[in-house]
Amino acid sequence: MDKLQIGIYFEALIEWLTNNLEPVFEGLRTGILALIEGFEAFLLFIPSYVLIAILVVLAWKIAGKSIAIFTAVGLLLIDLMWLWPQTMQTLSLVLTSTVIALLMGIPLGIWMSQHDVVDNVTRPILDFMQTMPAFVYLIPAVIFFDLGEVPGAVATVIFAMPPVVRLTNLGIRQVPEDVIEAARSYGATRKQMLIRVQLPLAMSTILAGVNQTIMLALSMVVISAMIGAGGLGEEVLRGVTQMEIGKGFEGGIAVVILAMVLDRITQSLGNTGKTK
Repeated sequence: MDKLQIGIYFEALIEWLTNNLEPVFEGLRTGILALIEGFEAFLLFIPSYVLIAILVVLAWKIAGKSIAIFTAVGLLLIDLMWLWPQTMQTLSLVLTSTVIALLMGIPLGIWMSQHDVVDNVTRPILDFMQTMPAFVYLIPAVIFFDLGEVPGAVATVIFAMPPVVRLTNLGIRQVPEDVIEAARSYGATRKQMLIRVQLPLAMSTILAGVNQTIMLALSMVVISAMIGAGGLGEEVLRGVTQMEIGKGFEGGIAVVILAMVLDRITQSLGNTGKTK
């Protein structure tokens, strides 16, 4: 039996998209790059100690004293290792990817919660996005957007978006039926039901999806560095390729600190009733 070569059809599709939609990809590249560079310029414009102080106060208000202390110590350690510019570059990429993933993912999750057909069609696509090895996303991303931060952001969006879609859908579907019936009895329209009843009650679940999206975006840092995204991933990658164990370890520690700070803060946003 001859081998079934599915890959050649995928190659043909990529070639057709490249030849026919080049202006679209160029426009997307310009817009995403502007967003990344905007975040990066803003974060690097603020002196490191000032930004650390702002983040510590934010962590104190949202997550409590212990997380604020960890944020202060962790971010000061990153600064003392002279990895602050790379950390802000990584944070810019994560913020850009997360913003795009949320702008696409939350509306999609809401749409899925309102229509079972959309839910049934979208679930296999989300499974495909989440289980396909992340390296595979880099191939078409580089072809469409060249090397650099933009293909890294695109691949990160594809990889990190499914959790917020799933949890937005799940949170809305888990709103108690008696609450929905009570709102209907008071004459709430479908739009009012969604905005005033379902979304507020599902907010903690949606925020859990936001948290998972941010964590998955950070997990793509080193992979994105392979196509020129820079940041902390480049430090880790250089440590691996040049056998500089210390440099790789420092980059890895900075990624862990950044991930833990973002994780604890975003987790606490969902725990509105938690005592600080």
